[in-house]
Amino acid sequence: MKKTVSTLIATIVLGVCSATFTVNAYADEGKMVGPVTKITLAADGKSATAVLKDAKSGESTTLTITDDLTLDKFKDKRIVEGDEIRARWEKDGKNTSKSFKKTAGC
Repeated sequence: MKKTVSTLIATIVLGVCSATFTVNAYADEGKMVGPVTKITLAADGKSATAVLKDAKSGESTTLTITDDLTLDKFKDKRIVEGDEIRARWEKDGKNTSKSFKKTAGC
């Protein structure tokens, strides 16, 4: 009886994990490496927009940044216009940044 219940629970957990991975794998995500051409901090300091120019295609993309770490880097001038950035974002209509880092570190 215990073996049957354990097997059933393990099967359910495996199924839930697989379903979660499948949903995340299909999330619409953008990636880009290129220089920052413009940074605009919001008046309240809780968000910012940054325009990146793709190094490969030359096309520009505007990203919305809301994470505190990146906002602090903007305020401290550790990330400025002209820096090369590796960015990932959620394509949700606002292009909300998931990762925004200098290619050389920081």
